[in-house]
Amino acid sequence: MIIDSCVLPEVFLKVVKAKQMLVNKTAKSAADAARMCGISRGTFYKYKDFVFEYNSASGGRIITIFVILEDYPGVLSSLISRLYESGANILTINQNIPVGGSASVSLSINTEHLQADISQLLSLLKEVDGVKSVESIGSE
Repeated sequence: MIIDSCVLPEVFLKVVKAKQMLVNKTAKSAADAARMCGISRGTFYKYKDFVFEYNSASGGRIITIFVILEDYPGVLSSLISRLYESGANILTINQNIPVGGSASVSLSINTEHLQADISQLLSLLKEVDGVKSVESIGSE
């Protein structure tokens, strides 16, 4: 989903600007960037992982993958290594606390440099020791 910024609350634009200031090193910290953009540090942290500047130069799609992992050391690391080896660029990772010996993980990846198609990638991820299930749950 792409939304014209003119219909968004101004706070989202300020969060994006603050994130740019951190990347460009115009601000020394998130608190500085937030203050310089006229928002609170709490507001910055509340929205920073949910608003992004659209980059039309990026040739890849963004897909979200939902994975169930067995709860033992190294499984997530192995999954991330497999994504790296496949050319995926990981944008976000969210792992929930393990329950009943399993942990759910959602990952958003950019497919621009992916060396396989999505179905092949999902098959490769299913082969990782400790991965119980893999499912693509969305794409942009």
